[in-house]
Amino acid sequence: MNDSELIALLFDRDQRGLAELKIRYGAYCYSVAFNILRSTEDAEECINDALLALWKSIPPARPENLQMYLAGLVRNAAISRWRRAHAGKRGSGHIELLLEELSDAAAGDRTAESPEDILALRETFNAFLGSLRPEQRRIFLLRYWYMDTVSEIAGKLGISENKVKVTLHRTRNKLKKTLEREG
Repeated sequence: MNDSELIALLFDRDQRGLAELKIRYGAYCYSVAFNILRSTEDAEECINDALLALWKSIPPARPENLQMYLAGLVRNAAISRWRRAHAGKRGSGHIELLLEELSDAAAGDRTAESPEDILALRETFNAFLGSLRPEQRRIFLLRYWYMDTVSEIAGKLGISENKVKVTLHRTRNKLKKTLEREG
């Protein structure tokens, strides 16, 4: 069953669509949630939360890429769950470190609040990712989307942890310059 058929089932409010989604994208969603939470039970709950959010959002939403849409819902649910579990525990986890790393690169005087600002930020970020060499992009996404640790990235890519750290540092600096240039 392809994504169009899955979306059609969801538009028809057919619960088979949710079951098919879980079969098709469940393992992928689990890895997204588990990389953030490091807990099997919490990851599974996040998948269920994301499926409920998807059920509530389709219709009216009609995502262009169902896998990424669902992964975004899972990721958001996992980050929210992580924040609730670690409220007040400063400096204790790698998620906090990731958010701190990215906030340094993205720090600015403005926040994207209007739909136009959000769209412009998305376009700038996509162009930024497109400007990276494939290895840089993969390291950046493994770290900040999939939330892998530096040692996990090094192991997956067969490179040294130092190379991962240096690449991330340079890429964050490039992102900061790009965001400053684009306003």
